[in-house]
Amino acid sequence: MNISGGTAALKAFSPGKEYFIGIDSDGCAFDTMEIKHKECFCPAFINHFNLQAVSKYARETWEFVNLYSKTRGANRFLALLYTLDLLSEREEVAKRGVKIPELNNFKEWAKKETKLGNPALEKAVKKSGDPELKRILAWSEDVNSTVAKMVRNLAPFPFVKESLEKIRSKADVVVVSQSTKEALEREWNENKISGYVKLIAGQEMGTKTEHIHYTAAGKYRSGRVLMIGDAPGDLKAARNNNALFFPIIPGKEENSWERFYTEGIERFFNNTYAGSYEEALIEDFFSNLPEHPPWSKHAVS
Repeated sequence: MNISGGTAALKAFSPGKEYFIGIDSDGCAFDTMEIKHKECFCPAFINHFNLQAVSKYARETWEFVNLYSKTRGANRFLALLYTLDLLSEREEVAKRGVKIPELNNFKEWAKKETKLGNPALEKAVKKSGDPELKRILAWSEDVNSTVAKMVRNLAPFPFVKESLEKIRSKADVVVVSQSTKEALEREWNENKISGYVKLIAGQEMGTKTEHIHYTAAGKYRSGRVLMIGDAPGDLKAARNNNALFFPIIPGKEENSWERFYTEGIERFFNNTYAGSYEEALIEDFFSNLPEHPPWSKHAVS
């Protein structure tokens, strides 16, 4: 298994099998999303941005953005900005007189930076000394520290290991994730499934679109590249690379993996996956992820 902190390992990736399968980790292979966001991300979010007076609404908004909507699985920094924007629009927050930070300097950095992770933010902080960027970095580092202490003993979803065993003879498997390399290595190694994958790509190696592009684009025949994910961003990364997509539906993860194991794998390998079969899976996937929060006037009841 080749693990690197940059894109060199992605570009050097060489096919060993006829098919390629990328697999997201958090919330897809592992049931980590709930504990990470509810016990690690959100408490740090409330603490670092002084949202104690509206903690109920901060938590509700954070969980909607990161767990129960079409923005599920977004990069942590982009999710932070979107959550703050939604919070600033809530009447309950305004009535309590809580000021939501605008973070204009951070927004500018996020627009320009292509590798939205702690290493890039650390460089920006050292270069600029901007207190706003320091605040975001402190929050992100706090999250990572809490994740390292809190998140453990989490096994893969049922049928993940069985699926890895079933696909290993025909497909090169790559972990395509926006989690940190350290967290990915720890979770895949402690569950003894890292041996099934050829490469682990985390946030330090770029976006999911870049992960698939550098490892698979032009290296496999059409219709032989598949991304497995639990968020719209995973679908986007697949489509950006003309890859197929298998959704792991939030709240129905076990059923999704069993379906992949019992029928999805065979369809992918015998080239009957694309078309109506994939379209039905994606339609079901989106029907489980709302676009507007339940407190919004745009929400559909």
